[in-house]
Formats: sequence, C-alpha cells, structure tokens
Amino acid sequence: MLAFLQRIGKSLMFPIAMLPAAALLVRLGAEDLLDIQFISQAGNGILQNLALIFAIGVAMGFARDASGAAALSGAVAYLVLTGGVQSFGDDLDMGVFGGIIAGIVAGLLYNRYSDIKLPDWLAFFGGKRFVPIISAVVMVILAGIFGIIWPPIQSVINGLGEWMLGAGALGVGSYGFFNRLLIPIGLHHVINTLVWFDFGSFVPEGADEAVRGEINRFLQGDPSAGTFLAGFFPILMFGLPAACLAMYAAAKKGRRAAVGGMLFSIGFTAFLTGVTEPIEFSFMFLSPLLYFVHAVLTGISMMVALWLDIRHGFGFSAGFIDYVLNFGIAQNPLILFVQGLVFAAIYFVIFYFLIIKLDLKTPGREDEDVEHAEESGIADKGANTYDSKAYHYLKALGGPDNIKTLDYCATRLRLEMNNMEQVDEKALKRQGANGVMKLNKKNLHVIVGTTVDFLAEAMRKRMENNNMEAPGGSENAKEEQQPEPKETLQPLAQEDFAAPAKGKIIDLTEVPDEVFSQKMMGEGFAIDPADGLFVAPVDGEVINVFPTKHAIGIKAESGHEILVHVGLETVQLGGKGFDVFVSEGERVKKGDKLLQVDLDYVKENAASAISPIIFTNLGEENHVKLTHTGEIQKNQTNIIEFHKQ
Repeated sequence: MLAFLQRIGKSLMFPIAMLPAAALLVRLGAEDLLDIQFISQAGNGILQNLALIFAIGVAMGFARDASGAAALSGAVAYLVLTGGVQSFGDDLDMGVFGGIIAGIVAGLLYNRYSDIKLPDWLAFFGGKRFVPIISAVVMVILAGIFGIIWPPIQSVINGLGEWMLGAGALGVGSYGFFNRLLIPIGLHHVINTLVWFDFGSFVPEGADEAVRGEINRFLQGDPSAGTFLAGFFPILMFGLPAACLAMYAAAKKGRRAAVGGMLFSIGFTAFLTGVTEPIEFSFMFLSPLLYFVHAVLTGISMMVALWLDIRHGFGFSAGFIDYVLNFGIAQNPLILFVQGLVFAAIYFVIFYFLIIKLDLKTPGREDEDVEHAEESGIADKGANTYDSKAYHYLKALGGPDNIKTLDYCATRLRLEMNNMEQVDEKALKRQGANGVMKLNKKNLHVIVGTTVDFLAEAMRKRMENNNMEAPGGSENAKEEQQPEPKETLQPLAQEDFAAPAKGKIIDLTEVPDEVFSQKMMGEGFAIDPADGLFVAPVDGEVINVFPTKHAIGIKAESGHEILVHVGLETVQLGGKGFDVFVSEGERVKKGDKLLQVDLDYVKENAASAISPIIFTNLGEENHVKLTHTGEIQKNQTNIIEFHKQ
C-alpha cells in the first residue's frame, strides 16, 4: 500500500509541474501588471481544467512507459466518470479527486492491456487502441458506483476542508506540521493536493463557475485564500537556508571548505525556488528530533502568518520567485519578509545548538574522512557526466541486478531493491546524494536533487544493457576500457543461423527502445514472440547468462557473439517469469532450449515483449539485413544476411 501511495505521489508531480506556467500567465495578465485579459484567461484555461490535466498526468505516471495512449485513456476515463457522476446530481463534483482516480485506473489498465491481441476481424482495436475503450467501459461501471457513494464522501471532504479553513490557527498549523512530517515517505503531495486544489470555493467576479483549492482561489482574488500558503515562505526562503548556515558553522574547521559549496547551493536553491528536500534529507535521518522540530516550526510559522493577517500564495513553491511574482496581490507581504528573518534566526540558533549539543553527524562533521573517498573505488572526481554518476550510483546500490524497479519524482530516486543489505549509503552520499531513506526491506529513496531525471535515465540505460563497465574518468578506468584486439570472424552462412523464437520478425530500428533501435549495442533484428520458448540460434558456447535470466549470450563457432534479449526493460523483473535451461560455458546446438518465459507476465509487468537479437561484435563496417518479413517459425533459417557498407 505504501508503494502504491508513493506511485500516486510521484505521478502527481507531472501535472503539478505545469502550475508555475499557469500562475505566471494569470499574474502577468492581471490588472495590476500588464492588464491584458487574454493572457490572464489563458492561464485560467489551465487552472479551470486541473482535474482533466491530473487525469492525463497521473495516467502517464502510472503507465510503465509514460505512453501517450495512457494519457488519452486518462482523459477518456475522466470524461466518462464525471459525466456519469453528474447525472446523479448537479451538485456532485469530484474535482481533482476524479482526475486522480481516472488517471490511476487508466494507467493500470494501460499496463494490463496495451499489448492485447484480438481476433483478426477486431485486430484494428487491439494493442494500445484497446486501452481507451476498456477504460471507458470500466469508468462507466465506476461512475455508477461513485454516483451512489460519492455524496457522503464529498460531505466528509467538504467538512474537513471547512474545519481546516475555519479552525483558524489550529487548522493552518496542523496542515503545515503534517506537510513537512510526510515528506520522508513522499506522501506530502497527497495532502497538498487536497489543500491546493480542492478545499474551499470562490466565484471570481464576472465568472459563472466557482474555482476550488487554495492556489486557484488566491490567484483569482479570493480575499480568504492565501492563509494556507503564506507561512511556508519564512521556512523555505529563510529558515532552511539558515539551517544550512548552522550546519556550516558547526562543521569541523578542516571540512568547512569542502561542504560550504554544497550547503550554499542547496540553501540558495531553497531561497530562490522553494525546493527544500535536499536540505531536509541532509539532516532528517541524522536526527529525527531535529526534523520534528523543523515540522513544528513550520506549523508555528503558518499560525504566526495567520495571526499577523498575512496572505500570500505561489504557483510552484514558496520561494523568492513566487514571492515577488505574487507580491502585488498579497496582503502584508513585507511583514512576511520580516517574519522570515526572525525564523532564520530561530532556525540558526536551534540547529546549531542541537548539532553541537547532540554531536550530530551533519555534513562536515562525519567521523569518516570523506576526503579519501577516492580510495573506496566509488568516487571519481574526473567523471562528471551522468553516465559516470550512474555507474557509481549503481555500484553503490549493489549493481543492476539488485534493483527490481527504478523510478523518480521531482528530487528523488524511488527504488525497489532485491537485497537492501547491498546498498552502500556512504558511497551514495559521496556521489552527492543528499539523503538515503529505507522505507522498509524493499523500498528505498535516494535524494538527488532537481537533476534526478537525467541521472535516472542514465541508470536505466546501464541497467537495460547490464553495463557495469567503469567510465573513462580516471586512468585506471581508461586502462580497463582499452579495447581488446578484435577476433577475426569466420563467415556465418544463412543456413547456420536460425530464428530463436516463433513470432513476427522486426527491423531493429523499429524497436521501441533507443538503446536497441539506434544500434548502441550492435546490429541485429527483433522478434515479437508468439510463445515463450527461446532456442539457440547457432551452434556454439553459452558465454553469458544474465542473473535476471532475461538475456543469454552465445558465441557461435564462427566467432560471432549473439545476445538473445527477451523483452524490453525486463531486467526489472528480477528473473520472475523466466526459466533458464543452460549455464555459462555450456555447448549448445542450434535449436537447443535456452529459456522459457511467461509472456503474459512480461507483457503486464515490462515495457514490451519485443525481443532484440543482437550481434555484439560485428564491427562498424558490418550490417544485418532482413531477408524475410512477417511471421517466422522457430528454427527457421534464411531470415537475415550480412553485408558491408
């Protein structure tokens, strides 16, 4: 359940990320700035359709490959759901909740049915085209269910919102406290969604429909909105940067220069943009007490802002950019700035005192001499590319085989591990991770920062290739990467190479994975398998059986090295659904069984069942050309030929 809720939290980040654009348009077109109505209305076009946008974004987030078909299915699911529910009463409004539910259902249905094969007379509606259809059918049923059960749920949500909005300091303080307290498990996005997009309603002047949620109401001029947002500015702009200053002051003298740059950068990022997770994860596990104090101070800041009659808001986060952007429609924003300076002093004093008094190992106070990190074989100062960092992260995580699933949100890697004991937290932090959080025996979060998406994609490419070759960032690594003399390949006749599986043969450039389609691993072709049995395509020796069982390497008697890679992104399955019949070093004959795979399981849990067959040592001058198209049988020969260009 925790992992499922985290997937929801991660999926919410995609639609939330477009809010700054909407807020910017609304503010620029406002009367007190440019006074251009069509710009303001353009931004309102986004804000007034948040539920639909969330349905699309969440569906993409839940889909295993972020497909556009999943996005379309999310939109269809939302329209069917809301249309059906409203027939039970015009006052029923599922709001953003409806979009989230529709997105979740559409994403799950996409993962289940995007590869479905229908009879020939219905084949046009198979595959990804089937997903919007089944989504509509399922949502019709759910619309009937929600039409009955939603009225009491809506009453509870409205009651909770009215309590929080009407509870004064207790309401805003509780929200601020739990907003910070839920960050470690990534569920703060869920409570934010309630407050930001659902609680309260306001009908703007000249409008026919009410807008909902604290952010939207504030931007539209609701005089009661902004109290649930204002108190974050003193914490994110001033308090946490002051905490960085306290950690710098408490660092060992010999380590201040080393950690000063890092602390300054994450502190300035928090001040400017309001992105604070890198700071919070640098101390939340070193001292839960320190983090609890931070959550309490956030709640107090929310209450103080209310007592001082301050209203302010943001489109993205409570950083300086949003502070300036919405200054003109805020109430008492200058007092908010003064409040921030006061909280900066409070944070500095409390953090410095607790760090020194409790001897907390915050950055710069570690017992280990981090300056000698290079001796561990993990750190590599000469390697500054994401591929190099991906190598070191994977090594610190126990290798690609130890990672069952890899995902990410705005600032963190979200991983499901096979063996948590293999994770080297110190090595991850030496590579720049701001924090490492073990949620349970399987789920792990690594806090990277706003560049997490680049790192995650680099890690995925290495995992897909099972590539743990050291990067060329050091002399030793360069020596390791020196190519061995190429072996002279003997001719491989067409009749000496047979199809390893039954199915449809596909040109490699059509494989939906750029690692294969761009021939980064070598020349070859692919098969969309019709059954789960794969056999040896040549006479030769098994030179590699991947631990995750999804790929087998064979060296033909001619010297050609052939990789039979079953499915795409199947490394994340951890071997589940695969049975291997051979072992490394074993001699095989053409047609001998290699492995059996559960195709239905692969189609449901991996990106695709399409299986690349790669010649990994052909050389740049040799190319593979298909001599057969369409369906092929297992052990069929004369399907490819080699040629030079």
